[in-house]
This record gives sequence, structure tokens and C-alpha cells, in this order.
Amino acid sequence: MAFVSSSDDLFDSIIMADDRFHDEGYQEGFVEGTRQGTIRGFFFFQVSFYYGFALAFKYLLQNSSDVQARKRLKAMESLIGLIQNFPYEDPQYEKLQEDMERARAKFRQVCSLLNVATDFKEYVSGSMGMSF
Repeated sequence: MAFVSSSDDLFDSIIMADDRFHDEGYQEGFVEGTRQGTIRGFFFFQVSFYYGFALAFKYLLQNSSDVQARKRLKAMESLIGLIQNFPYEDPQYEKLQEDMERARAKFRQVCSLLNVATDFKEYVSGSMGMSF
């Protein structure tokens, strides 16, 4: 009888291999998808912050006739233009990292012109005293 049960176990393991591989593949895909989603989510969270930041300062600077304000406004509009050209609907966009680096650099330039902190994390964590 032991021979039959080991044969049955071997047969069951062969039959169940498809289910096991399917489950393992699903779990690996789920973990990788979650990781990629988190990364992309952070990128777009950052982009959204930059966009709101730029729109707010554009609004504040747009009626100023000061030469410095015009320079700041031009940099702000450049940042807004970069962000508006992001292909949000393309999940396979190959130049995402490159465009993010451009947006970060422009954000740092804008912050320098405004004489405000450039660390995005400071704004998000609330250490800059911003509250809603």
C-alpha cells in the first residue's frame, strides 16, 4: 500500500505543479507590481507637488513688475511647461527618470531664485511649517 501512496503523491505533485507555479508567479508579479507602483507613485506625487508649488508662486508673481520677479516667473513657467509635458498616461515611458531629473533640477533652480528650501521631503514632512 505504501507504493500506491507514494505513486499518488508523485502524481499529485505533478498535477499540482501547475497550480503551485501559477500561485508563485502571481505572488512574484504582485510584489514586483507593488514595488513599481510605489516608485511611480512617488515620482508622480513629487511632480504634482512641483506643479502646485509652481502654480502658487506663478500666481503670486504674475502681477509684479520687478525685474527679479519676471526672472522668477519665467523659471516658474518653464517648470510648469516641463510638468505639463509629462506623459502621465504612458506606463512604459522610457525617459521617466531623465524627465524627473530635469524637473528636479528646474525645481531646485526655482527654489534658489525664490530663496526657499529645495528639499522636497521637508515640504512633505511638514517641517517647513506648512499646514492645511
